Amino acid sequence: MKVVTKISEMTKAMLEEHRAGNSIGFVPTMGALHAGHLSLVEKSRKSNRITVCSIFVNPIQFNNKKDLEKYPRNLKEDLGLLDAAGCDYVFTPETGEIYPAGMPVLDIKFGTLDKVLEGKFRPGHFKGVAIIVKKLFEIISPDHAYFGLKDYQQLLVIRHLVSVLKLPVQIHSCPTFREPDGLAMSSRNLRLTIGEREMASLIYETLCKVKKKAGHLPVKELRQWAIKKINSNPAFSVEYFEIVNKYDLHSLQSWREKENALAVTAVFLGDVRLIDNMELFS
Repeated sequence: MKVVTKISEMTKAMLEEHRAGNSIGFVPTMGALHAGHLSLVEKSRKSNRITVCSIFVNPIQFNNKKDLEKYPRNLKEDLGLLDAAGCDYVFTPETGEIYPAGMPVLDIKFGTLDKVLEGKFRPGHFKGVAIIVKKLFEIISPDHAYFGLKDYQQLLVIRHLVSVLKLPVQIHSCPTFREPDGLAMSSRNLRLTIGEREMASLIYETLCKVKKKAGHLPVKELRQWAIKKINSNPAFSVEYFEIVNKYDLHSLQSWREKENALAVTAVFLGDVRLIDNMELFS
């Protein structure tokens, strides 16, 4: 496994791999890797001759400075996991390497995709995501890129980015990896206290119950039930819980579009913000 920190070196290596006729799969991450990340690496390795992973904590997608400061960083451990997983290249640039002249401009309209749910509560977040993903695609020139469904709205934003710019990369969505108690795997889980971690499965349990109740209760009533259920534990605070169309994220008012219904939520457990989602009629 080769670790690269410079854009010029990474671009040259990828050009050589393409000239050799090798398909390149790419897994972008912010580090603090877990089994979910490694499953993306495994999926890439099965379909590509070369697999590249990036580790870069992107400052411009954090609208909360404290969240950026607290984001877990375990580079040595991450590199060990990627080496064991059979990754071929790891790109680990410094912030100044990626943004030598400050924040670049990206003039793309996402409609409502970047304004609802996460976009509403994290202004500027998806602009930062789109900028870094576009830049990494330009550096690595992957044939395929892999993203987890836990960050569902992010996936839609990236698909839109690729479509509008006609980027030559195929985007693959991969199932959310969960802990044995159902908690969606996330780098932020490392920040949970022991006590918080023991309670965290309430989010998944509530989503499962919402799935069972879907179609039997009115949408608005079911949404209110879910919020009340999670907030009944004083350690939790629901930022949003919505039932939306999985293609454009508009809020459902009835079950007429139930085949496209997706429950999405963001919840604070202590000072750690956790997100999750579940298709309701799959």
